[in-house]
Amino acid sequence: MTDLLALHPADRVADFRARGWWTDETVQGLLDAQVAARPDRLALVDPANKAALTGGPPRRLTWGELDDEVTALAARFLDLGLGPGDLLGVQLPNSVELVEVYLAAWRIGVAVSPLPVQYREHEVRDLAEQARFRVFVSCARLGDRSPAAELAGYADALPGLAHLVALGDPAATADADPAELPDRVEAVPTGPASDADRAAVAAHVAAHPADPNACLTVCWTSGTESRPKGVPRCAYDWLAICWATVDAPRMTADDVLLNPFPMINMAGINGMFLPWLRTGAVLVQHQPFDVPVFLGQIATEGVTYTVAPPALLTVLLQDEALLERVDLSTLTRIGSGSTPLSPTMVRGWADRGIAIINFFGSNEGVALLSDPHDVPDPEQRARYFPRFGAPGTTWTTRVADWVGVRLVDPATGEEVTGPGTPGELRLSGPTVFAGYLDGDRRPSPFDETGALRTGDVFEIAGERQEFLRYVDRAKDLVIRGGMNIAPAELEGLIGAHPAVADVAVVGYPDDVLGERVAAVVVPRAGATLTLEELVDFLREQRIASYKLPEKLELRTELPRNPVGKVLKRELRAEQVAP
Repeated sequence: MTDLLALHPADRVADFRARGWWTDETVQGLLDAQVAARPDRLALVDPANKAALTGGPPRRLTWGELDDEVTALAARFLDLGLGPGDLLGVQLPNSVELVEVYLAAWRIGVAVSPLPVQYREHEVRDLAEQARFRVFVSCARLGDRSPAAELAGYADALPGLAHLVALGDPAATADADPAELPDRVEAVPTGPASDADRAAVAAHVAAHPADPNACLTVCWTSGTESRPKGVPRCAYDWLAICWATVDAPRMTADDVLLNPFPMINMAGINGMFLPWLRTGAVLVQHQPFDVPVFLGQIATEGVTYTVAPPALLTVLLQDEALLERVDLSTLTRIGSGSTPLSPTMVRGWADRGIAIINFFGSNEGVALLSDPHDVPDPEQRARYFPRFGAPGTTWTTRVADWVGVRLVDPATGEEVTGPGTPGELRLSGPTVFAGYLDGDRRPSPFDETGALRTGDVFEIAGERQEFLRYVDRAKDLVIRGGMNIAPAELEGLIGAHPAVADVAVVGYPDDVLGERVAAVVVPRAGATLTLEELVDFLREQRIASYKLPEKLELRTELPRNPVGKVLKRELRAEQVAP
């Protein structure tokens, strides 16, 4: 089991500190700086639909008010016996309270492990078995559910759990049906700190100064293919990697950020939460994803930057009537990614004065990113990522000088140094995690040089070989008669069809060729599509004939995990020959 008090070995810490990649900077130091600089300025805004989500009106906190409530909550955590080395389980939607839980736990040296709110007993028990949460925080109400009451039903089966907490006053957050919580659940209210709270927290902090190498979070891999793995992160690597998501959108204190991604992994924490804390911008929370609420928040809050999945951006761009009715005048940048972006989509938003930033990353590694400053051509930005370290090329994000990037031929093990040969991406440097929570029981994710084996396949591209082009996940490749087919490439092409709202490409078994290509498509509202029409469209793109889909399946939606990734394992398992 990982030592949560010291994630990285001493020699790595000394090396990276000597290079200036890691410093004494802490998350608590970032919060202190923002509170000192702008105590009366708006910092944090609840989801607009919070009353329907967890009960009670949406709240708006200044930096000073936020700091005061964080201190109060930190004192409550101390009362529960939490301290350095403990792991706090959390299952809360994006809200003011979720931000406060993170900051309060970190103030007293406690690591946070966030779980998707969609998880039920099966998933929670699995993760608790791996993590041994000391305390678990949830809410009295989430829509028509009571997650805290559900947890109480099996809390005694969670190893090491001492306390189960419902954050907030359940009577005040249950609206018309103030059902009492089980005795096993302790209600912890949020609110301003008392003098006793401040004294207790100050004394604890003085006795336990923050260590940048101590664990801050244990996030969980998406579990699209197997049992989720715990990914510990400390201030050293979180605060290094968040420079990427500050630099790409050129984020400043004047920005208003709208966060629709759950703050449970790299996208929500590094894409929005930590950049907000570093810059002192305004963070507007959103969950569950609801298009009218999302667009309304952009207009009402004057949002300047947000993130959104590629499929949504494509659908919105195709709905001219909707875009004419909404006010996006303050919005200047949108981050997207996790799947290849359509060049047509990126250019379409650019024509509307909104730059799309293309992100690629994982809980374990670094976010590669293509922004309009380094890659001004929208079509290149959709297709390529910077190849950090490419000879003769410089990039404006500071992480470009820190991160080691190389491609390795999965068949030969040789390094790929030129275009045309796919290779697995290997990463090294200060943004790479230290190892899995139970790394002693798992195969190492690192190669013989210490670089992270990402499992993602790229090719070198560009006139000066300055780019990387994503090919696919190594395990998602379809092998048809010995020819490798990258589903991601086909998904990008199929996604440009005017009848397509969402798409996933998987292989299906074939006795002769091994696998053939199936396209699983969600059509746009009112649209129809046949396999013949789709193949004709792809032939117009002049792709190799062996890549053409030989099966089309239409669905109302694609199966996704709680963080939005398509569950290709499920799609593959359901495929049979047509």
